[in-house]
Amino acid sequence: MNIIVAMKQVPDLQQVRIRNREPVIEGVPYTLGIIDKNALEAGIQLKEATGSNLIVVSAGNEEVEETIKEALAAGADEAYLVLDDKLDGMESSLTASLLAATIKKIEEVGLVIFGEGSGDNYSGQVGSRVAEILDLPQVGYVSKIELDGTTAKITRSLEDCEELLEVQLPMVVTVLGDINEPRIPSVSQILKAGRKPKEILELDDLDIEIPKDKKISTLSNLAPETDRKRVAVKSVSDLITALQAEGFVGR
Repeated sequence: MNIIVAMKQVPDLQQVRIRNREPVIEGVPYTLGIIDKNALEAGIQLKEATGSNLIVVSAGNEEVEETIKEALAAGADEAYLVLDDKLDGMESSLTASLLAATIKKIEEVGLVIFGEGSGDNYSGQVGSRVAEILDLPQVGYVSKIELDGTTAKITRSLEDCEELLEVQLPMVVTVLGDINEPRIPSVSQILKAGRKPKEILELDDLDIEIPKDKKISTLSNLAPETDRKRVAVKSVSDLITALQAEGFVGR
């Protein structure tokens, strides 16, 4: 059985800086989404428990081929990648169409795992859209997965309760960020990642065209305004006095 984990390349949010209330993305390196790493770890654990083959799928610009090595180093066996610089800024329905078309090219798919939302847009749509396209059952807010032959036992965490579901495979799940703690690959695993197989697909291979209106245009993305007093202090005692005057420190 093949277990599929869908992953998205996003800017490293730890390195995004704010200038004039706007995020500065230029020069920020790409990484894999935080919750996507939880989805990957869930897939790795299931692979280790069942002896399944673990495949990561992703779509994006040419840099995805380098970024996805992180997933291969962590434990994925191979990758299917749709690469085209025209895919920068694509919206959720196009992403879902590309990933679904890619998954259709893979045989013996038993489980498809998504993070509950991406690290940048967090639309939370792609997993459900892919399930609809592939005509597969889907469960969201998943906090635990167990595979038992041709069925999956799924625990999903809701606001006021937990549900235990049993679903026939194949199926799609979207996992929460607290489902696990992603592992950190060793140096030897990182070195071996570049030798693992990667299937590079083009848009023509999937028979999908990109409409001109399938990109997201950001109209505004501003950090909250801050009102700084810009008071200069010359000593620690002056700082404490100023903070006491504002009520931030007790006397």
